[in-house]
Amino acid sequence: MMRQPLPTLALLLTALAGTVPVAQSAEPPNGPADVQVQDGRVTMRYDGRVILEGRVVNPEALRLAAPSVSPTHGTVDQVIAFYALRGGAPLQLTATVSASGEAFPAEADRPLRGLPIVRHSSGLSHSLRNHAVYDRQRDWVLSIDDQPRTRVRVVPTGDTPETRTFTLEARGNEIVLRFRPRFYQRHRGLRFFEPWTYRVWPHPVVGWCSWFAFFDTVTESDITRTAEVVSEVLAPYGYEYLQIDDGYQRGTGLPDLWLNANEKFPSGLAALAAYIRGKGLKPGIWTNAAFTQTEYADAHKAWFVRDPGGAVARGNWVGHPVDALVPAAVDTLVRPIYQSLRGMGWDYFKLDALRHLRYEGYNTFRRHFARPDTDPTDAFRRYVEAVREEVGQDRFLLACWGVRPEIVGLVDGCRLGTDGFSYAGLAQYNSFNNVVWRNDPDHIELTDAEAWRSTMVTSLTGSLFMLTDKPERYRTPAVEPARRAAPVLVTMPGQLYDVDPSRSAELARVDAEVSGRDPKPFDASLTPGADLYLLEINRPFESWMVLGRTGGEDTAIPFEELGLDATKPYLVFEFWQRRYHGADLTGSFSPGALPRRFNSQVFVIRAKQDHPQLIATGRHITGGGPDLVDVSWSPFDSLRSLEASAGEGSDGVLGGRSRVVGGDPYELFLTEPPGWRFAALECDGGGALATERADGMARTGCAWDESGEVSWRARFVRQP
Repeated sequence: MMRQPLPTLALLLTALAGTVPVAQSAEPPNGPADVQVQDGRVTMRYDGRVILEGRVVNPEALRLAAPSVSPTHGTVDQVIAFYALRGGAPLQLTATVSASGEAFPAEADRPLRGLPIVRHSSGLSHSLRNHAVYDRQRDWVLSIDDQPRTRVRVVPTGDTPETRTFTLEARGNEIVLRFRPRFYQRHRGLRFFEPWTYRVWPHPVVGWCSWFAFFDTVTESDITRTAEVVSEVLAPYGYEYLQIDDGYQRGTGLPDLWLNANEKFPSGLAALAAYIRGKGLKPGIWTNAAFTQTEYADAHKAWFVRDPGGAVARGNWVGHPVDALVPAAVDTLVRPIYQSLRGMGWDYFKLDALRHLRYEGYNTFRRHFARPDTDPTDAFRRYVEAVREEVGQDRFLLACWGVRPEIVGLVDGCRLGTDGFSYAGLAQYNSFNNVVWRNDPDHIELTDAEAWRSTMVTSLTGSLFMLTDKPERYRTPAVEPARRAAPVLVTMPGQLYDVDPSRSAELARVDAEVSGRDPKPFDASLTPGADLYLLEINRPFESWMVLGRTGGEDTAIPFEELGLDATKPYLVFEFWQRRYHGADLTGSFSPGALPRRFNSQVFVIRAKQDHPQLIATGRHITGGGPDLVDVSWSPFDSLRSLEASAGEGSDGVLGGRSRVVGGDPYELFLTEPPGWRFAALECDGGGALATERADGMARTGCAWDESGEVSWRARFVRQP
């Protein structure tokens, strides 16, 4: 079922929040594009618009080109192959690809060779690994087949809210152009993926959850105490949400049990939400889909799933499953909970026990739905759809737990695996993140062994990021990795396939499961299938890479594997250890052993320039992703006419603007290439930090008392 239009008031609220749902438009066809090849020109038209227009050099070879369409099990795979004449010059295809404002470059298919690297980008990717354009809004992908002797380049060339354009270049003796409509829906098997009806939550989701800190013994004073600490210690770094989990409710059943909290919360839920909001945070709350009031269920049998004998059904973990295909049941037992919680001011909703509603509730009693045009999936979607309608599109809705393909399009995030943090799912469902929903690896505990690694991987993949320690821990040095990994950047996947396909390949089994007690073959596992996590950052002033490493035996990491030009030199800086690997690194670099303290590494990789440059900032593990607003180099010649811009004795200035956190020293790591020496740092409204030098790098910075956007200038002088 499609999401229902929101009431007028809810539309106003979503407009104010900047998250107005996409206006429903006609479904794109599940059919091939119209292809025209004539006189060296190639044109593809699909869904009423030209999506590719280009030219093939070596036009005599075009006589051999013929579109081929292969419909298989409801999928359409359209291929146009261009072959160079035997003994002739290689082919060269240059084309413009036009798509919606949600399109992005990526790898469409698993490469034939190379390291398993989970790729994401902040800003449109320029990676040399890309060989495809994916249009999320219309769910089609246009790609060039990966072949050893074919070279492909996809470059973003235009970006507006409505349209994006890309230059596609391919060269080789054989170029295979492939078009696949309904890619995630049909080719990837996500039946309910209709991206033309919704968009993925557009903002970072970073905060705290009470579960592993207090479990179900949580009290009102626990939450108010935590709100004070999170507001003071973590909010300046990008933490926004504070979510109370299981333990506040009086039971699982009628709405009153959820809405009137137990004796541990004497002020009530509305007052608690107001208190959290008063601390500058967004209040979040846990609910679940269970109903355990047997006497009530027996008295309202028509509202519940029934067993083969006609009695009200009972399932483990879910109690008596509500029949969501009965409007009166949903209107009485489900909608009032979420309508009221929203009215109280709750912003974030974690909807738990969904697997149990589906497996023990609906799948186990499938015979209950043996009516025309109904099945367990219809009931399951209708239940979640009712929740979505009541909380509104402008509130975050998290499905929990395990992968839930049946409710794609209805939820903003999905907890991929069982209780307890595991980043394994971030490689097993990497292609889903921020295309289908926001991936949730569960809550992070800042333990000595895992804090650095867990925060790093979650942040670099653009996933949902929630801490879950007792608040006192955030006043100790243990909080440092949590500060440096937040906020999370909103990212796009660099791959339309899952790096570890072992779990997503089993998604078809979801309809046959009848027990939700343990993880299923398609739920994210606890064993990571990848050790390298790459985030590409593209800003108007610069592009760079950030590589997270969690293990592996790699003695050298080739730059080509990272989508970089292996013939060019790069700077490599290891963030956790503040270690500069040096400039003029070409071909590859050696990561070294994982440091025991951090149990991980995170490398900031920038292309070398012919002048002093910024290697990284110390604010964030990305070396500047959320904090750098602008960076520019001005040599002496361009400074002569600018009064006092460089200061006396300067031969060049590296200037920038940054978003800083008050009270947090803002470190800058700068190169001192041969012939240049860092002279001084000027900070508008802030005091400069002491400078340290080592191996061609100057470590300096500024300190500001207040958070905000600031300017700084690093002066350099020439050395003989």
